[in-house]
Order: sequence, then structure tokens, then C-alpha cells
Amino acid sequence: MSQGARLSRLSVHPRPPRESIFGGGSEFLRGDNHAVFSPNLRESVLAMEDCCEEAYEAQQLLRNGTYDMPRMARILENQKIFLLVDEGTVRKYKADLSEEIEPQIAELLSRAEKGLKTLQKKESVLQSKVETAQSRPPSRPAAGTAGSNKVDAHRLRTLVKQREQLEEQLKQLESEILSMEAKGKRP
Repeated sequence: MSQGARLSRLSVHPRPPRESIFGGGSEFLRGDNHAVFSPNLRESVLAMEDCCEEAYEAQQLLRNGTYDMPRMARILENQKIFLLVDEGTVRKYKADLSEEIEPQIAELLSRAEKGLKTLQKKESVLQSKVETAQSRPPSRPAAGTAGSNKVDAHRLRTLVKQREQLEEQLKQLESEILSMEAKGKRP
């Protein structure tokens, strides 16, 4: 039986006005020598059964909807803890933190600048090597110099790759320096 579409027997069979079981009349039925029943008693019993079924179904629905309630209440329980400090304490800790971090930032900046200078020197050396290699007039390969041209070409490719790697490292160091400077300028 569906819970919402179920009709009570009372709505299908409306009851006549209520009568007392103690009044006399021909509506009384005798099932045995000592029992006296009203004709509406059967309808009353059926209506009570319907009410009991409805109550049971409502109880089952409620139980199915709330059986997980203790666990969900524990999950959803919030605890808020507030720690209030004054502005002077915040300033003190901020100053302590900046005193602790500032020397490390300065050291990292100096190391990054040294590394940048070294990379710039390497880049200029490699740039001059590339320029000298490009400024040489192409020579015609003789029979014995074909192998040396391959070695030179390989060396040139290697130097170009090194130059590209060093340029990439230079870009990374520059970005690190900029980010460190930006962090150092923050109050």
C-alpha cells in the first residue's frame, strides 16, 4: 500500500450518526447468549485498524528519516573558540617575526645576486663563442676535415643548448629575486 494514495475505509464508507450501544432497538445483533453488538462496531474496528496501520507506517517513515540523527548531530556540531589579543601583542609578534626572517631574506637576496652575476658572465662568454663561430667564414670541407666539421657542429649545438639552459636559469633567478624583493618590501 502506498502511504500517500491510501484511502481510509472511513472515507470510502461514511459512517451514519453515532448511536449508543446501550439503547434498545432492532439494530442490535446477538452473536451468542451474552454478547450484544452494534452494527457499527465492525466499521469502528476496521477504522481503528486503519488508524493503527497509518500510525505504524508514519512511525516507520519517521524512524527511517531519523535513525542517523545522533551521528549527523555529532558531525554538524560546531565549536567556536575565539582568542582575543590586543593590538600591541600583534605588533610585538610581527616585529619578532620580521627580525627573525629579515637576515635570511637578505642572505637569500645576496646569494641570488651572486648567482645572477655568475650566470650573466657565463652567458656573455657563450654569446661571444657563438658570435665567433658565426663570424667564421664557412670553409669548404676537405676530405680529411669532414669529421672535424661534424665535431664543430656538435660542439656548436652543445654550446647553443647550454646557452639556452643558462638563459632559462637566468630568467628563473630574476623571477626569484623579484619575488624576494616584493616580500621584503611588505610591511
